[in-house]
Amino acid sequence: MDRTDYIFGIRAVIEAIEAGRDVDTIYMKKGLQGELVNELLALVKLHRLPIRRVPEERLGKFTRKNHQGVVATLSAVTYASLGNVIPQLYEDGILPLVVVLDGITDVRNFGAIARTAECCGANAVVIPERGSVSVQGDAVKTSAGALLHLPVCREHTTAAAVRFLKDNGYQVVAATEKADFNYTMGNYTVPTAIVMGAEDIGISPEVLALCDTKVSIPMFGHIGSLNVSVAAGVMLYEVVRQRLSADLEVI
Repeated sequence: MDRTDYIFGIRAVIEAIEAGRDVDTIYMKKGLQGELVNELLALVKLHRLPIRRVPEERLGKFTRKNHQGVVATLSAVTYASLGNVIPQLYEDGILPLVVVLDGITDVRNFGAIARTAECCGANAVVIPERGSVSVQGDAVKTSAGALLHLPVCREHTTAAAVRFLKDNGYQVVAATEKADFNYTMGNYTVPTAIVMGAEDIGISPEVLALCDTKVSIPMFGHIGSLNVSVAAGVMLYEVVRQRLSADLEVI
């Protein structure tokens, strides 16, 4: 990992958060206690930052210097908020397209999806705070730089993001092999959010239940599912096809 991708030491991490640095994830040694630790934890709670309790050996993979039991990784981009992005899209008169990633953990899949989403004119990618890949240097590289142009909204949970999108007039479409409705039969000429699920288990039951429409991509071979980045590409270009056929602005 590049040295600029992380900072270490309790006080250094506290100061970084207070200075508004884009902290991605905090790694803290299991059992770590103390007054300064409590100050850090209060900031973590206030800013709703992801924190992971890990063995000390894990911290040693970041640095062999005196990390005091705390290492924070930094985001390669500034995360956006759906609460800011969505109203602006409507104000600008854009027919919006948002990609929601429910538990994607593979950085290569994330980068590939972001690259396709940017090429298709998507307006944002949404990820949850926990149990998800984040925007670090490897993700930006895999996306061919798309993540530097495409807003990434890190929301508290995927379910909360889906509820917010629905409350703001979006049709939320789940791409899942469990659906019987062919993906080409969906109507994507309205404000749309496409939900893609985790590589191993797909979309979580809670999120799936919230989606307005569930569609599947037909499979004819012996393998039961597509790679999630490939499936996302299929879905996104169907949105593009329909909008172009209806003579609508893609972006």
